[in-house]
Amino acid sequence: MLTKRFKICGIVQGVGYRFFAVRVATSLGVKGYVKNLRDGSVEVVAQADSVEIFETLLERLRQGPASAVVSNIEVE
Repeated sequence: MLTKRFKICGIVQGVGYRFFAVRVATSLGVKGYVKNLRDGSVEVVAQADSVEIFETLLERLRQGPASAVVSNIEVE
C-alpha cells in the first residue's frame, strides 16, 4: 500500500472540490481523507495499491470540478 499527500492550490474551497475529490477517489478504490486547509488550499491524503492509480488520481485532481480553478498541486 502506497500513501501520498496532495496539496491542491487555487480556487478550491467553496466550489465542491472536496466532494469531487472523494467521489473520484472512491471510484478508483483509493482510501484516505480530504480536508480544507486554513491557507485556502485542499489537502488529499490517499492510499492506493499502485502508482498508476495515483497518476489517474492526480490527473483528475488537476481537472477538479467545473467551478474550481486549480493553479498548483504539491505532491509528497
